[in-house]
Amino acid sequence: MKILTAEQMREADRRSVVDLGIPGVVLMESAGRAVACEILRRYSHLAPGPVLVLCGKGNNGGDGLVLARTLLQHGWQVTTVLLAAEAAITGDARLHLEILQRLGATLEFAGDLHGVDTLLPLLPVPALIVDALLGTGLSSPVTGHYAAAIDWMNRSPALKVAIDIPSGLDASRGAILGPVLYADLTVTLAAAKLGQVIYPGVTCCGELAVAEIGIPQVVLDELAAGILLEAGDVRDFLPARPAVGHKGTFGHLLLVAGSCGKSGAAVLAASAALRAGAGLVTVATPASQQGTLAVKLTEAMTTSLDEVAGELAGTAFAQIAALWSDKKVLAIGPGLGRSPATVAVVRKVVAECPLPLVIDADALFALADATELLKARPVGTTILTPHPGEMAHLLGISIAEVEADRIATARCFAEAHGVILVLKGARTVIAAPDGGIMINPTGHAGMASGGMGDLLTGIIAALLCQGAPPLAAAAAGVWLHGRSGDRLRPRFGDAGLLARDLLTEIPGARLEIVQ
Repeated sequence: MKILTAEQMREADRRSVVDLGIPGVVLMESAGRAVACEILRRYSHLAPGPVLVLCGKGNNGGDGLVLARTLLQHGWQVTTVLLAAEAAITGDARLHLEILQRLGATLEFAGDLHGVDTLLPLLPVPALIVDALLGTGLSSPVTGHYAAAIDWMNRSPALKVAIDIPSGLDASRGAILGPVLYADLTVTLAAAKLGQVIYPGVTCCGELAVAEIGIPQVVLDELAAGILLEAGDVRDFLPARPAVGHKGTFGHLLLVAGSCGKSGAAVLAASAALRAGAGLVTVATPASQQGTLAVKLTEAMTTSLDEVAGELAGTAFAQIAALWSDKKVLAIGPGLGRSPATVAVVRKVVAECPLPLVIDADALFALADATELLKARPVGTTILTPHPGEMAHLLGISIAEVEADRIATARCFAEAHGVILVLKGARTVIAAPDGGIMINPTGHAGMASGGMGDLLTGIIAALLCQGAPPLAAAAAGVWLHGRSGDRLRPRFGDAGLLARDLLTEIPGARLEIVQ
């Protein structure tokens, strides 16, 4: 699903109207009718209403006026309230207002706080409310009679449908700007908006539907900020599994992981890689941990590395370099530890390993003061998978600063360092070196437990081993990881889910989309 910012959507409108000659009034007619059709299709059991349509004075309000007329023509009982004086309605919206007036529709005007407070409580109790107040142009907190109308809508027990975006939501950043409508359904126009698919904005939209309104797809494709991953995208990203393949066909992963007290991270990452389809997995781990891993990892191979006090010794680098000579991918970091020697080994691996890399956990810690090593690697061959705390440490900023704009944080780092950056969290962000962004919708709060990130490392590395390009492997890996958790949500809910519970769900999540 294509995603646009508010600014990109305005440019798409401009190109359609100015460059291509599609009249704005036609786009408005298409928008209002498209939302009305969604209501007629989804809420036929509510007919004939009553329906309350709340309109602002701009284009979003004009869309609402078209919707009101369309529902009237289908026999619904519609009251339309404009939160402006009649004279303030101009442009394309004015034309649609005059059509409604000529039809004798029920219209009310409430241009100030007093009008809203006195009018809305006197109206027939609606079965459905349509929000056509503010649209995607909002950039400052909602106040005055618009804020009062939003509060009133939220208190109403009626179903609520937002045209394009819930009023009070920033379409580009997902920020809540004062009072915001919590919609049951948002019918967004032409393309999803970035603020609707990231938190906290996603909590306001209810179900999100995209309505085609006549803006050419080529215009949307040229302007899109990124995509919201869907099953079809992931299906295209998955590497082929030829019938004549064998374990060598599907790649040999070298996983450098584990240390004293953290062997479980290596077990989880290796197990996930096998479940995600890697042909062979070798885990290189400090010598004291090899026996434990050999017992727990029946299907993976293990090998020992030189160590000091349960973590890597400096001499381990030469051993790792010898091991990677016949491998396809190297993943490093889960449970590896943070000793000075370990940090030095990680940095040498990043600097000298010719294989595609997946870097996670303690290996990210090792790069905090050495991110220039990433720039020296071939562009797009390195995947980093930080959670917000690790991202903050890499950048030398606070977690709050990372979370304040997850999109910009991920995009800027990926562009500056030539890497694929997977910023984990609710709605994980996958950023490409060319500035492209993907947002992942799968996963849930029950996955907020130790070891989940280790699984993701293994899944992504396995997809790389099977031949997926790095960006495709990262995106598909994140989606499959979250979907594996979603498959368990009916059984476990939002608490008590363990990372190891997901292992047997990984093949099923993949099977869902390739059948």
